[in-house]
Amino acid sequence: MPSLNKFRAGSERGARTAGGADPRLRQLRYALTAFFAVDGFVFAGWVVRIPAVKEQTGASASALGLALLGVSAGAVVTMTLTGRLCQRLGNHPVTVGAALLLAASVALPPHAHSAVVLGAVLLFFGAGFGGMNVAVNSAAVDLVAALGRPVMPGFHAAFSLGGMVGAGAGGLVAGSLSPAWHLSGLALIGVLVTVVAGRALLAAPVPVPPRASDAGADAAGARPAAGPVGWLVVVLGVVAACTAYGEGALADWSALHLRETLLASEGLAAAGYSVFALAMTVGRLSGTWLLLRLGQTRAMVAGGTVAAAGMLLASLAPSVGLALVGFVVTGLGLANLFPVAIGQAGALAGPRGVAAASTVGYGGMLLGPVAIGFLAEWFSLAAALTSVAALSAVAAVIAYALRGSAPDAA
Repeated sequence: MPSLNKFRAGSERGARTAGGADPRLRQLRYALTAFFAVDGFVFAGWVVRIPAVKEQTGASASALGLALLGVSAGAVVTMTLTGRLCQRLGNHPVTVGAALLLAASVALPPHAHSAVVLGAVLLFFGAGFGGMNVAVNSAAVDLVAALGRPVMPGFHAAFSLGGMVGAGAGGLVAGSLSPAWHLSGLALIGVLVTVVAGRALLAAPVPVPPRASDAGADAAGARPAAGPVGWLVVVLGVVAACTAYGEGALADWSALHLRETLLASEGLAAAGYSVFALAMTVGRLSGTWLLLRLGQTRAMVAGGTVAAAGMLLASLAPSVGLALVGFVVTGLGLANLFPVAIGQAGALAGPRGVAAASTVGYGGMLLGPVAIGFLAEWFSLAAALTSVAALSAVAAVIAYALRGSAPDAA
């Protein structure tokens, strides 16, 4: 198989020289970046139309909450299964299939006219989202190993950028397009990007890192199978969950905190999550640079510590300006914890490790908004948001405790 041998040699040269100068590795990196971006773009586009879909179905707040659990249920079940599917079929085909399901299914919710039907169609959307995240992160772990550089934060920056574009575009067209037209257009864009990027992804063999080539890869060109999912993968999932808890909490509660606790105007209150998301994007875009200079353990410890300090400031600040500064600091601190933890889980246990850590991690995103709501009722919203600071500190402590145990994802 001369072409495969040439690709292995190219992977080796790329990893040992300029971080992946081989054009096939570059093409693969661009394709995966497109998949991360379309993932964030489609998901954010759906989120901004939830109020309109609620009005269309006539669902109460509690009924809508139950319907939205369809996304969570579909995602969690599919994440659990996708690791095995990736090992059987390969990360690249599963990524393309899950992306097609995610993009196509986003057009379905506007055609549901009851909460029950909405919950049913959101199962498919959640399945696409869960499968996509496990498969594309597994493919990214392979590429990171072949490049020999910690570029995982860059992929997650593409997800954040896609989310910002999807949310911004959704806000702009919300007044002129119905949810059906908007989400159908979103589905069409998602499918087209998936088809174009999918051709490049399916044409690329699985990159083989130098250590796998030296040890002897199998006849299919895959690296040797990673170890079983163990306690260390689950602990890395907990680190990811601490980060995702903060993301979910700030997405749902930051504007309300600024509006009700600090009496900000509606427009200024909406800036809370925007500056947080922008800071996370900037943090991820600079993540590779940071990881190369600090190393993964120190970067994670520093990130958790910075996020804890920033969230304490945002929660307890006496003015809107200081709270916004706190949100920015929090976003910079949290930015790289999730991608590094998922990358380390993949380096330990392959796609199954990514699946296990992702399932635990995204559980934090689902738990965050609910937990903040209960804590706000028992205490106050400002006090409830300090739980984000507490879990950020927990992530820093875990990262420090795991020093030398968790592998370098690159």
